[in-house]
Amino acid sequence: MRRNNAQHAGEKTVNPELTAKALAKAVCDGDIVNFRFLFSPFSPARRDSTERFETPKYAYLLPDTEMEHSDTFRAVLQIVRRGDIWAHVEQELEAKRPAQMPSELLLMLADNAVRSEKYTSAAQAYEVLRIRARMQEEFLNQGEIALDKGDIPRAVRAYLVAASLEYDYGAFPEPLPAVPNFQTRALMLHGDYPATPEESLPLQELPVFLRTGFTYLLLNPSLAAKLESRPIETRLDFFERLVHERDPRWGEFATRYQAACRLTQEFAERIQRALQNRAGAGDDDVLEDEIYAQLGENPMEIAAQLLGRSIPNGEWWQYLKEIAGEHPPGILFLARQVIGEHETLLPRYRGDSPLPLRLGLVEKRAE
Repeated sequence: MRRNNAQHAGEKTVNPELTAKALAKAVCDGDIVNFRFLFSPFSPARRDSTERFETPKYAYLLPDTEMEHSDTFRAVLQIVRRGDIWAHVEQELEAKRPAQMPSELLLMLADNAVRSEKYTSAAQAYEVLRIRARMQEEFLNQGEIALDKGDIPRAVRAYLVAASLEYDYGAFPEPLPAVPNFQTRALMLHGDYPATPEESLPLQELPVFLRTGFTYLLLNPSLAAKLESRPIETRLDFFERLVHERDPRWGEFATRYQAACRLTQEFAERIQRALQNRAGAGDDDVLEDEIYAQLGENPMEIAAQLLGRSIPNGEWWQYLKEIAGEHPPGILFLARQVIGEHETLLPRYRGDSPLPLRLGLVEKRAE
């Protein structure tokens, strides 16, 4: 390994071993940000930079003792030190232009990022290599093969990787990995108030609901379209697994959802009893609003139950955004509803759909 610390007037000495270890750590971590920084004009790896690896603020760039002794790190470090790669590294660290990062190291970094589920980093690295779209297609192919074999967990993971490698070429000031902004997407899905309860998102016919759910959770209509030809049972299995992958804490939401369903039922029963007691008093809709106001119920209690906490003076859309941020799939089983003078969120689902039971949103009935 040649040294890149030839002494020039006014230039510091850089320990090439620290540079090699920092590069190897970034590759092992699947960290494109640190990898790029090492080639930047202000990098401590450059002789013409005033920054130094030896200062505490750059300790994060270097491996700790445990990593240094791992077989994985040693294998990567050996590749970094390889003659042709190290010569390329030295050349780019000396160049007075944007660096051309070593492609072999970048590819290893991207693959490690996928294994570590650092998909934004992987997408950026694959994009630099101009193979992001090809890698995305490769993961989709793996997902299709897994579906053919009935391996739902592997298929869902492959689809999620493909979805996570999506790129936003309209981002400013430069293209960037697409952000899974479920909060914005949730507001778009619930943007129109349903003319009738049957038009609400959770009450869509099952095939339509699944298509909507896949598009929302996979962030891409084209990915959802690939599942259209699969049997309905396969799509149901895929959806169930996808929900749990997108939300590892789904069980917490499901428990709150059941409680919200009970609360909604209690509200409805109290209103119904009051209506029956005042039968014939006038228009049912107007009467219901009046009775509701007299009962003094706060419909936002239901939204707070769904979220698990209250938002002071919160509106339905604020609760929706918070739920989408914490439990993205949850918003697929909610609907907007005006009750009295308030608009809130209610739990809603199709009674003939197997999904609520499979997802734990409703209690299993005793045989």
